[in-house]
Order: sequence, then C-alpha cells, then structure tokens
Amino acid sequence: MKVDDRDVISFCSNDYLGLANHPQIKQATIKAINDFGVGSGSAHLVNGHSIVHHQLEEELAEFSGYPRALLFSTGYMANLGLCQALTAKGDYIFEDKLNHASLIDGGLISGAKMQRYLHNDVSSLKQKFDKTHKDNNQDTNKLVLTDGVFSMDGDIANLPKLSTLCKKNNSWLMVDDAHGFGTLGETGKGCLQHFSLGQKDVPIYMATLGKAIGTAGAFIAGSDELIETIIQQARTYIYTTAMPAAIAEATRYSLNIIQNESRHLNNLNNNIAYFKSCCTELELPIENSETAIQPMIIGDDKAALQISQDLFESGFLVTAIRPPTVPEGTSRLRITLSAKHTHDHIDQLINALRELTSQ
Repeated sequence: MKVDDRDVISFCSNDYLGLANHPQIKQATIKAINDFGVGSGSAHLVNGHSIVHHQLEEELAEFSGYPRALLFSTGYMANLGLCQALTAKGDYIFEDKLNHASLIDGGLISGAKMQRYLHNDVSSLKQKFDKTHKDNNQDTNKLVLTDGVFSMDGDIANLPKLSTLCKKNNSWLMVDDAHGFGTLGETGKGCLQHFSLGQKDVPIYMATLGKAIGTAGAFIAGSDELIETIIQQARTYIYTTAMPAAIAEATRYSLNIIQNESRHLNNLNNNIAYFKSCCTELELPIENSETAIQPMIIGDDKAALQISQDLFESGFLVTAIRPPTVPEGTSRLRITLSAKHTHDHIDQLINALRELTSQ
C-alpha cells in the first residue's frame, strides 16, 4: 500500500484471498458499470433489484448450501435487520461475550431480552438457557448469535456443541461467518464446511463479501420461510438502496474464481502455517489462532501504539487495537495474513517484530 507517499506492506487488511485487485474482477466491474450504471437507483423491493442481484443470490445460496440467500448492503445492516425481523419484546437473544459490535447492537435494538454468555463457553450458554426455562414460558422465540471466526482473537466458535445445545433448547442458531467465508473449509465455504455442518445444524447463516471475497456487501442464507420473513420484516433491507449491480457482478466473478482456482486459498493456508512456525521458532507471543487473524497481545495501550508506529517506520502497516474494541490490558497488534503475501514479506515482518518486542 501507499500511505502518505510511503510504500508499506500491509498486514492488517481483511482481503484474505487477495481478490480486491484481481484484474478479472475489476474488468467485470467496469463492464457491469457500462451495462447497469454506477448506482442501483432504489431499494430491492422498488426497482433496485437487477438480474445480476438475483443471479448472485442464487449462486451464494448454492455455494453456502442453503435454499435461499438475501443480499444486504453491509454486514452491519444484515445483522441489525435479522435481529429486528426475528425477535421482539418478550423473546430472548443469547450472544457470545466477544461478538462483533453489529450483533450486539442488533440484539439491543430488537427489543428482545439479551443475555451474553462467556466467550466460546457452551456450558455458560446452557446456564443461560436453564435460567430462562425456569423464569419464563418456553414458547418464546430464542435466538443464539455467534461469530464464526472472532475478529480480534482469530479463534473459531465451537459450532458443533452450540448446534447440539440449540436443538435441545428449541433455539435458532445464527452464525456470522464474516472472517470464515472464503477462508475456512477445504474449498473456502467457511465455518460450516470446516466442521462438516449443514443447514439443519445452523439454520441461519450470514457472511460478508468485503473480506475474502474482495468486493462489498453481505448476505443471509437460510430456508425459504426465513428469507421471506426477513424480506417482509427487516427494515435495513426494506428501506435502503440496493448495492450497485456492478458490485453484485464483481462478487459473482469472485465467487467463480474461488470455486475454480484453489491456489488463492492454498496460498493463504501456506502463509498462515509459515507465519505461525516462524513465531514459534523465535518464541514471539502470538495467540493460538489457526485462521488468517494472528493477534499479538502487547497489553499496554501506549506500548502497542509505539510498536505499531515503529513498524510503520520500518515499512509495515499493522494497526494497534485498543480498548474499547478489546478488553482493558489486552491491547494488541492484529496481524492478518493474505494469499498475496510472500514468505519474504513474512520474514521481513518477523524480523521487525523480533527486534521491537525484545526491547
């Protein structure tokens, strides 16, 4: 990247597969702009929903293994709309303590009673369920929300155990797979493929398109009944302009590349393994993450900022993440890996980190 006329190697992008600047995807976008214009012109339910949007929804549904998919302009809007559409006053929403802000905000605005369980702790969720059963009518709607890959720690939700518990407690399970879609599983289909799960295990699936896919927007996948309910009830879908058709067409091309060119995912997985092995060899303090998100906990806010600045001066862009985004005392360097990185890029970063963290 070029930042303030300085060339730097970015290690903080969510462009995990390196597709945001793929020449074929860029050309598809340009052609679609010529065919459809820059803006969609209206909301989906008025006249903003083109044939390209429709084709993309069908292709996303097939890729993710669900009957239907519905496009949203952003992941934030998808999560807000889902919570508002499916729950109301008297219902219950259960959330992981480290869920993304959009899931937390969705729970807060829904009107439902929100309970937050300990991070990735299924026994904590079970205790919340048990208390709800004692205090209230079991016929109320219950919705469990979790990130698939947690954005600041890079760990993966225990979806098999969450699914089993939700089935026993007659609760919907919704997974926000923003950081898993395109990066996890044998062919990049995300957290569900990673755990060999399907629609019966996770009835509501959401993923963003602005990370591994390299474009913009988001989608929710699920049953026909679920999607029709969201279309009729989700205010963030009904009352906003549709994503540009050109972005939908770019996403179609990106999805096609992911399905037909495994080298991007292979490169990413190779870089993750190489980075982790280098850190282990040099005893650099990274967390136990198997994903593209590799946090290095520094602790002190000022120290994290200083190391980030020193890295920038050395030619690397690595953002320091501080409270309130992460808990007090856990300020960190959030290092993210991409298929576009080379081992030489990683070696250079490792050497800089070794020097700066040993001071």
